[in-house]
Amino acid sequence: MKEHRSHNKPVLTGALLRRAAALALAALLALGLTACQDLAGALTQQPAASTVQPAQPADGSGFSVDFIDVGQALSVLVTCDGQSMLYDGGNVEDGSLVVSYLQNKGVTRLEYVFCSHAHKDHVGGLAAVMAAFPAGHAYAPVTTADTQCFQDYVKYAQQQGLALEVPAVGTVWQLGSATVQLLGPVASYEDTNDTSLVLRIDYGETSFLLTGDMEQDAEDDLVASGAPLDVDVLQVGHHGSETSTGYVFLNAVLPEVGVISVGEGNSYGHPHEAALSRLRDAGVDVWRTDLSGTIRITSDGVNYAVASDKDVPPEAQNPTLTDGSGQQSSSQPAIQAYIGNVNSKKFHLPSCSNLPDPANQILFSSYEQAVEAGYEPCGNCLG
Repeated sequence: MKEHRSHNKPVLTGALLRRAAALALAALLALGLTACQDLAGALTQQPAASTVQPAQPADGSGFSVDFIDVGQALSVLVTCDGQSMLYDGGNVEDGSLVVSYLQNKGVTRLEYVFCSHAHKDHVGGLAAVMAAFPAGHAYAPVTTADTQCFQDYVKYAQQQGLALEVPAVGTVWQLGSATVQLLGPVASYEDTNDTSLVLRIDYGETSFLLTGDMEQDAEDDLVASGAPLDVDVLQVGHHGSETSTGYVFLNAVLPEVGVISVGEGNSYGHPHEAALSRLRDAGVDVWRTDLSGTIRITSDGVNYAVASDKDVPPEAQNPTLTDGSGQQSSSQPAIQAYIGNVNSKKFHLPSCSNLPDPANQILFSSYEQAVEAGYEPCGNCLG
């Protein structure tokens, strides 16, 4: 694999804070006046601190997350201190590829096998995996589904004496010195995509989030739950679809790297320009399997490095990055938003600590608009 740049863990710099504020503003403006009350409340809610302390890496240990190139599907191998887990197995026809990849990596056993949700491009290859490797546990958000590929996953798990388990939110697993925690789904959904098991993985000071095909309804619920979402690396939901990776979610996650598992020339138009634009606005470094092939991220517990099969420039990974000058650009000019309190008739910056309750909020697109409406600037955030 071609080696690419390493990532040194940043402190919470002014640039990072400005990026968070910019995302909040973009979200407010994207959803408009009719949705601003609920959205502003979600944006101002701070994710609760994790109750799980990240394990410190053992001396000489190794940690890696491999996003296997399975085309328009998903399969992620996580290895730490000689222990491995698999998150999804691609389509049925990807089963042999995934098995070969694991064998070439020296995997002989899987501590945990996760089916993020019951769609064939995620569960399809897991039967072949379960037939080839002994496993400690097999998980899914449901125990039954109508598709043959899901039933085959259950069948081969049972042949190992394993009952398919539906884990509860908050469940924590150890994988070597890495910690894996189930964050979602936090509610019941009719849309199978939104039932995706959402995993946070911490290795020392580095962190990763696997989201399956989760879409914006489940994303917003997850943010509202106070789950610890701030991570370094995000598996971008639903192959970069338009209906995933919303501003509210990105504002909570603030990832440095986003990996999109997607098929070359797929008929769905993934990754969608809207999702790529939101990732650009968040300053996320995008990596795509349709262009880069298999993507492998390694960590020493403090810093991490990204490598891929092919060397592809950032502006090709995310075409919304450039306007032809080679510099990051935005399709829209920067706009400032202000949030008013309908009771006190004061207006605030979205970052103000004195924001009113969502039910009492009104959005203004400019300072002048707020003043013309009879509102006064907040003395705390606007002097």
